[in-house]
Amino acid sequence: MKISWLGHACFLIRSIDGTAIITDPFDDSVGYPQPRAAADLITVSHQHFDHNAVEMVSGKPRVIQTAGEHRVNGLKITGIPCYHDNAKGSLRGKNLIFVFEEDGFRVCHLGDLGHIPDQKLLGEIGNIDVLLIPVGGLYTIDASEAKEVISLITPSYVVPMHYKTPHLKLPISPVDNFLIYFPEHIVADQLDLSPGKKHEKLQVVVLNLTKP
Repeated sequence: MKISWLGHACFLIRSIDGTAIITDPFDDSVGYPQPRAAADLITVSHQHFDHNAVEMVSGKPRVIQTAGEHRVNGLKITGIPCYHDNAKGSLRGKNLIFVFEEDGFRVCHLGDLGHIPDQKLLGEIGNIDVLLIPVGGLYTIDASEAKEVISLITPSYVVPMHYKTPHLKLPISPVDNFLIYFPEHIVADQLDLSPGKKHEKLQVVVLNLTKP
């Protein structure tokens, strides 16, 4: 499995058999180059312009934007409802967490999670190998809250997302605020995961932007 970052909360996840998933594609007002890669599957965590621009993805992908269990080409995807804020959705509405099970790994994309998960939500998420987590605050959990969420989920790999960069036009915080807590992080072009090979110690991986 290979995971590449296309900007903001948008990733390209490609399994060994070639199945391509794109998460939370954004429109051209966000500031990043458009994620025009082809995909078999798109997940949308919520209906905001910086997460639901499915028309920007080429091919004939299936779009998943509802809670529950979904199966595509042998891939299991579970949508788990939560909130975009810490007031049970009264400020910014609902959000979907997606857990992808493929190639022997469980990858969790938290979308625009806006609160610390309770025990019920943690139980629904389950054991996670790779956690894609927002860290920029304002619209989502911030850096310190992300650190707490990581301690609750205990993944093997963490990839930060949804933070300020020179491209992004939204007024959120940079990834440096998060990396203060993880000085031993690494920077990579993509996260390359081999079946049966898992990191025993938490590894924070900052992905470079992959241009379409």
